[in-house]
Amino acid sequence: MTDSFSQLKVLLLQARNTEDMVIQEQECFLERCRLRPDQLDTLNLPLMAELPDVSLLDAYDAFFIGGAGEYSVTKDYPWMPFALDLIRHAHASHLPTFGSCWGHQLIARALGGEVIHDPEQAELGCHNINLTEAGKHDELLAPFPDSFLANMGHHDRVSVLPEGAIELADNHFQANEAFRIKDRPMYGTQFHSELDKRREAERLVKYRSFYINELHSEEVFQEVLNSLQETTEVDHLMYDFLKRFAVK
Repeated sequence: MTDSFSQLKVLLLQARNTEDMVIQEQECFLERCRLRPDQLDTLNLPLMAELPDVSLLDAYDAFFIGGAGEYSVTKDYPWMPFALDLIRHAHASHLPTFGSCWGHQLIARALGGEVIHDPEQAELGCHNINLTEAGKHDELLAPFPDSFLANMGHHDRVSVLPEGAIELADNHFQANEAFRIKDRPMYGTQFHSELDKRREAERLVKYRSFYINELHSEEVFQEVLNSLQETTEVDHLMYDFLKRFAVK
């Protein structure tokens, strides 16, 4: 483990096919984590010709798992066993690990929780997040206000947390908006911790046709786009995570 933030090496796991969104997601993690490009390595699962050994994680100070516009945690792809094993290896080795949206769901599935496809409770745009009592006392989230804004974009959700997971946040839509694995520096947020207002807008516009189909009208899509707000607390969440758990 390094003793300086400037020396951290971080791995980002991705599952994206769209080249500009692959790059955009990498930029978002760099911005929110306040890392230099040379500090962040990436693995994009669908585009990998050969999967490495999970022990590659041992070379890193922290592990992040991003979103996945084209893939669902509820399905089994050829690379899914490797992705799940990566999470389990990170858990066993106490590696600081943070999953955002799809990554949040992947952590839950890998450790025995349940993820379901639930378009009836889909969340899109900017919504309130409320800390649970455990969240109010969590070492990472305790400085947050009891309620704060975060950016969303998901149709799957964690319906059952894995054993040993602590629910840290919910809202009036659903439970399990954030959790931590007990006695591990391992967190998941259903909301997109890597997206600020500008980056959320970019993501929505890129997937405009998909969202309009889901929302059934251009007017509703525009209402979501126009309702986006700054997410001040979440904008520094992943940086706080690295400072607290990865820098020793």
